[in-house]
Amino acid sequence: MELAIPQPRIAPRSSRAKVGHFVGDVGYDGFAHFLAAYRTGMAGLPPFSALLDVPTSFGTVRAYRFDGPAGSGPPVVLLPGRNASTPMWRANLPGVLTGRTAYCVDLLGEAGLSVQEKPITGPDDQAQWLDETLAGLGLDAAHLMGVSIGGWTATNCAVRRPARVASLALLDPAMTFARIPLKTALVSGALFAPSVPEALRRRVLRWIAGGADADDSVPEAALISAGSSDFVLRSPMPKVFTDEQLRSLDIPVLAFLAGRSVIHDADRAAARARNLLPRGQVEFWADASHAINGEYPDEIAARSHRFWDDVA
Repeated sequence: MELAIPQPRIAPRSSRAKVGHFVGDVGYDGFAHFLAAYRTGMAGLPPFSALLDVPTSFGTVRAYRFDGPAGSGPPVVLLPGRNASTPMWRANLPGVLTGRTAYCVDLLGEAGLSVQEKPITGPDDQAQWLDETLAGLGLDAAHLMGVSIGGWTATNCAVRRPARVASLALLDPAMTFARIPLKTALVSGALFAPSVPEALRRRVLRWIAGGADADDSVPEAALISAGSSDFVLRSPMPKVFTDEQLRSLDIPVLAFLAGRSVIHDADRAAARARNLLPRGQVEFWADASHAINGEYPDEIAARSHRFWDDVA
């Protein structure tokens, strides 16, 4: 199926626009640069069976359906990390599809082929657009799987709009069980600063990914690098969930926490998840980094399928 390209929002980096947009400065076409990385990444995924642009109150959300076995129960909705979008699931989709149909969603307000039209002002708005997306996809029940900021997005929806969420599988979720350390917040700023040399940007990506290669030979790295340099975020910083919010999650939750993660204090995050989630299961993988989804795709798929089957 042909990859349809929406009309993106493009504005100068200096624009005061209140919605996320691709950089369009004199002599530089950020969307074209990002789209090249996106196309390369999509070519490495299994063929999708449907491409859907779902209208919501905050813009149009791009989603792809990848068909798994017939009659396999509620599908899995995959939510990517920051600056990533659907192609980041290259290592994970084959394992997920052995037992479930999957939908991949480009987060609204992030680099991808979703197009934001209205400002997202806080977590209520974030939950609303995702719930409206699930409704637009015709999903009365879905297992949400999110990595990093996608894990926060999934949890936020379950906290505020739980009706369509059957379960959560969270891959080293950011700002969910513990805060981002100050060092990580400061260093990560290099991903978004326009004047930062590309070599430094790649060093930051390698550090976050536990030392893994971050050059353009790795499609996911090229995608995230392009997203961080070509797209201007206008979404508010996520807030860590309160104890009361986590206790309110009356659905099964499987949390994969990476012992070498720089995105939070993994020990503290694991302890908080174990203490507060009423129906939580915590997998603490000491040797994993924040790039856990690419490091252990087969193990994550096997454990997740057992989890989803038990939920059913």
